[in-house]
This record gives sequence, structure tokens and C-alpha cells, in this order.
Amino acid sequence: MDISSLNQAEQIRRNQRQIAVWLLIGVAMIVVQVLIGGITRLTESGLSITEWKPITGALPPMNDEAWQVEFDRYKVTDQFKYVHAHFSLSEFKSIFFWEWFHRTWARLMGLVFLFGFVYFLIKRKFDSRMVKPMIILFLLGGVQGFIGWFMVKSGLVPEKYFVGHVELTTHFIAALGLLCYTMWFALSLLIKKEQLVINPVVKNFLLGIAAVLVLQLIYGGFMAGLRAAIVAPTWPDINGAVIPPNMFTGSGWVANLVTDPISIHFIHRGLAYLLLILVAAWWYRSRAIVDKGLFGRLRNTVMVLIILQVLLGILTVLNATLPNRLVIAGVSHQFVAMVLLMVIFTLLYLVRRK
Repeated sequence: MDISSLNQAEQIRRNQRQIAVWLLIGVAMIVVQVLIGGITRLTESGLSITEWKPITGALPPMNDEAWQVEFDRYKVTDQFKYVHAHFSLSEFKSIFFWEWFHRTWARLMGLVFLFGFVYFLIKRKFDSRMVKPMIILFLLGGVQGFIGWFMVKSGLVPEKYFVGHVELTTHFIAALGLLCYTMWFALSLLIKKEQLVINPVVKNFLLGIAAVLVLQLIYGGFMAGLRAAIVAPTWPDINGAVIPPNMFTGSGWVANLVTDPISIHFIHRGLAYLLLILVAAWWYRSRAIVDKGLFGRLRNTVMVLIILQVLLGILTVLNATLPNRLVIAGVSHQFVAMVLLMVIFTLLYLVRRK
């Protein structure tokens, strides 16, 4: 290979690293956005802004009159009438902040992705294989914004005090999908072939763990949306029972899988224990792979994260009736869940069948 070819190859690698760093900044911003969303939910702030103004809504109310207008709009909601009727303007401002911050951070993310895209396009750092992933990335971002507003609207109807738990979960899972897609794109630009691990059994095991983890995250969204932790703030039992006697009653067995808080609580705990067992078994099974590099580090990290996640889940349940502690424990639980998801997806990228 001549010098010009070497220089060209090095330039391509440099471009890929720069684009990957930009994408990983986006990943970090998505993580922050999901955490802000968690705080917004736990502080019951999501319905404090009743209109969607993509441009003018970037600025909060700038004077007392504007604040009063926003407060009056909130007073029309059933959440105010039946949950927060005691709120003063000062208390309204506190919940308004989290919803405004959540939306503003989303706008900032959009600008970071847009400006980065324009910069790399002008500098001609993209190659042809990056065009399709970039289009998908922006489409996913746009869909996520639409889902977010659809979720808010689900709570701005009569006899609804909070956003719908299915809509909230859809918003949450869509955000995690965007997170994983962006990270996978970055990994494709950073990971070298010599870092890959060929082991079909370990790969299939990881796919099973990922499937259970996604299901667990869906039920985590249901837990948050229905405030299901409050119905059983005990551990290791569930209100004194291993299997609650009042599960799957009322509207039908299948419907209760999505709507009954105590059933959802039981399933969420059960999936957590199943994940712990699966990860431990995978960790033991993958011990034969001698790798002191990225795979080896992530293999041990997964084991630490799943143990920490179970402990945080227990703390979240035990503090469910204490609002301030619940915010700290709940957001920590959510953060570790996202880190666990990212590590699992990185391992899925590293481990190949052939």
C-alpha cells in the first residue's frame, strides 16, 4: 500500500472517530433526556404545559402576567382539579420547570444532531454507507417528538389525572430504541474487527437476555405510569404474600397484563429475578471466552449492573410512599436500567455467530 492510500485510510478512520464521538454525545444527551422524563413523571409535572409550541415554547413565561396565563391553562385540567387543587403559583412553577426542561432538552438534542450533521456534510466526512442510518436516525427523532406530545395529550382529557401508562411506556421504549440505534451506529464506526468475538451459543444467550430485558423495561414503564409501586411497598413479599391473591381479576386475564397494577407489579418483580438468573448463567457460560479486552470488561460489568439494578428496584419499592426518596431511588433505578441496556447491546454488537 502506497503512502497516499495509507493517508486516505487514516483520514477515513479519523472521520469515523469524529462522527462516532458526535453520536455518543447524542447518546449521552438521550440518557439525560430519559432521566429528566423520569423526574417529570415522578414529580407529576407532565401536564403542567398544556400546549405544544415547538419554537415559541422554548422560552418560559417571562413575567408575572405570562405565568398567570400558564397557571390558568393548567387549572382547566382534571389533574389540577382533583390532584393539585391546593397548588399555589409557586408550586405550579416547580412542576412547570421539569416539563419545560424536558422539552427544552429535546430541542437542544435536535440542534446538536442537526448542526453536527450539517458540519460533517459540509466537511464531506460522511461516506455512502452512512446515508441510510442518518435518515433513519432523524426519522426516529421526529417520531419520538410526536409520541411525546401524543402522550401529553392523553392526560389532557376529562377524567384523566395523569398521562396514559401505555402512552408513557410507548414514549419510554421509543426513546430507548433511539438510544440503542444511535449507539449501535457509533459502535459500527469504532469497533475493530479484532475486537469481535465469535461464539454462536453466547450470542443466542445474549439475544434471549435482551428480549427479557426489553419486556422488563416495558413493564417498568407500566409500573411508572400506573404508580404500581405504591400498591405493594413491601419486600420480599408483596403485601404479605408471595403470589398476591387478587391478581388477574376484574376486566379479564389478558387485559390485566396491561392494566392491573398489582399484576403488573408481580410480573415486573418476576422478570427482574429471571433476568438476574439469566445474566448469572450467561456470565458463567461465557467464562470460557478468554478476552482481556472490551468483551472481558463488559462481561463482568453486566453482572455488577444486574445486581445493582435489583437492589435499586427493591429500594424504589420500599420508598414508594415517600415522594422525595422515590424520586432519587426511581431515577437511579431508571439510569442503571439504561446503562445495563447499553452494555447488553454493546455485547450484542461484539459477539457474532460467525
